[in-house]
Amino acid sequence: MPGFRTPICDRLGIATPIFGFSHSPDVVAAISDCGGYPIFGVARETPEHIEREIAAIRARLGSRPFAVDVMYPKLAGEEPDLPSARAKISDQHKAFVDGIRAKYNVPPATRPNFFSSEIRNSALIRAQTEAVLASDADAIATAVGLPPEVVAAAKTRGKATFALVGSVRHVAAAKRAGADFLVAQGYDAGGHTGPIGTFTLSAQVIDAAGDIPVLVAGGVGSGRQIAASLAMGAQGVWLGTAWLAARENHTPPKLLERLLRAGAEDTVLTRAHSGKSCRVVRSAWTDEWAAPAAPDALPMPYQHALTGELLAAIEEHQVEALVYEAAGQSVAWFGEQTTVAEIFERLTAETNAALDRLRERVARL
Repeated sequence: MPGFRTPICDRLGIATPIFGFSHSPDVVAAISDCGGYPIFGVARETPEHIEREIAAIRARLGSRPFAVDVMYPKLAGEEPDLPSARAKISDQHKAFVDGIRAKYNVPPATRPNFFSSEIRNSALIRAQTEAVLASDADAIATAVGLPPEVVAAAKTRGKATFALVGSVRHVAAAKRAGADFLVAQGYDAGGHTGPIGTFTLSAQVIDAAGDIPVLVAGGVGSGRQIAASLAMGAQGVWLGTAWLAARENHTPPKLLERLLRAGAEDTVLTRAHSGKSCRVVRSAWTDEWAAPAAPDALPMPYQHALTGELLAAIEEHQVEALVYEAAGQSVAWFGEQTTVAEIFERLTAETNAALDRLRERVARL
């Protein structure tokens, strides 16, 4: 079925204005194969791994475009390593995490992951950024912050820039920095998101953006929502949760089961993941941290310094009660495992049908 197009398609050389964020190189490649624009998330990666993965993605995509998403959070501390950060954590917090480990009988991790081996600090973020800027990725997306110097550096290297914004007041800063595209990420979204609903935010961002193209992100899981986004004046949509149940994502079985069962009300905002407000699919992990007797989550980067080893063990051993992932309210539209191509086909068909209905109804007025 023919897709729908907006001016951003010609500008970026894509067939359909569906932008897909994923941590999986296989999902990134599949999105590109479907004519969309993939964004590879690297906030959980070391600079060395970023270099290898971007090179591998470019080899798979050839000349087709893709972006890389880097996170720029404000940090509560600048410890050089995990032991230094852990030394600042209270015995109360450590005992609470040990209690979760014992209650759910979590075996020790046998291999590290990013959260159990790295401390997020300015040096790491700079190194991640340099790895992206030195690569041949076509664009960089800035999330949870918008450093003007990163936008400027990207432009000098011929890269486009996407700025994720969670409030209309962020638009002015993005315009001053020279961002090429804006992504209005609403409260419905998975991951680190703000307090404003997607459609309320998007309409305001579109008004404030002027000539800068805007993409809608947060809770988008159906073609009707894509059509509504286009009707508001957006030039496309940015989806992340959509790909978690795709076969190309290789989601571990226990986590996949949780995601497939989840409805919109089964996602929660919590600081228990990273120390910043983050929407994830609810599990015993979020419930334990929301209990009245639980301590407050620590600010970034100390929360991961506290929980990283346990999270690595939960992920490795797929501890059913505790597994979770960042997921938006659009999880409600993805109740069965499928493929990226099948998701594109459904979204395209639904969007075209919704646009046809809109044209018909408006013509009758």
